[in-house]
Amino acid sequence: MDQLENDKRELVERFMYVAGEGEKVAIEYLNLCDWDVEASIDYFYDTPVLVDDALLEALYNRYKDPDIDMILVDGITLLCNDLEVDPQDIIMLVISWHMNASTMCEYSKMEFLRGLQELSVDTVEKFRDKISYIRSELNDAKKFHDIYNFAFSWAKEKGQKSMALDTAIGMWRLLIAEKKCPLLDHWCQFLQTRHNKAISRDTWSQLLEFFNKVDTGLENYDAEGAWPYLIDEFVEYLNENGINHSKME
Repeated sequence: MDQLENDKRELVERFMYVAGEGEKVAIEYLNLCDWDVEASIDYFYDTPVLVDDALLEALYNRYKDPDIDMILVDGITLLCNDLEVDPQDIIMLVISWHMNASTMCEYSKMEFLRGLQELSVDTVEKFRDKISYIRSELNDAKKFHDIYNFAFSWAKEKGQKSMALDTAIGMWRLLIAEKKCPLLDHWCQFLQTRHNKAISRDTWSQLLEFFNKVDTGLENYDAEGAWPYLIDEFVEYLNENGINHSKME
């Protein structure tokens, strides 16, 4: 991209951001449309990128476990190395959301292939080019909401209806930290000192609504609202300890 003129560089970056594709695809579509960025994006969406089934199969075989027809921890570690991302990076949660993976640290063949087809990826290079787009999806409110709710089933232990407290706190620190919520640390401390039990799906889903709708000073908190009891107790905990907006600034 360094060899492109400044105006063309801006068009390439805009195409990459909207379409979620790498520089090579962006330049190809912009060239086809005489560098009209709106037309090139429309053309891209009107002619979806097809993936090569043989390449997809080869990619799956690169990461699958030698003894089980699944991708497990070692394969995911190799995938992270190939993508040049940390295994603890939130991007791996977003990738798992695209695959609709049922369990953390493993992908079935169907999940892996379906997710890559959705992302129009069939090589490591294409996958790596998608990383910035995948990360940007966290800035989309609707997608973030979906990713957040997906994380509950993905992170809890198989066969359990609730999520272990330590796991829930780790996931909240990963997800809610993206929103820079000043109440997060207080919430985690409250759970560890007052609750110390597993987290239900209802509490998990409603907490995001609470953080989104209730201001840090709690002025607009409705005690008669349909919040889970644990969130009501959290508000009582904040009031009991004199924790308010001015102390969090």
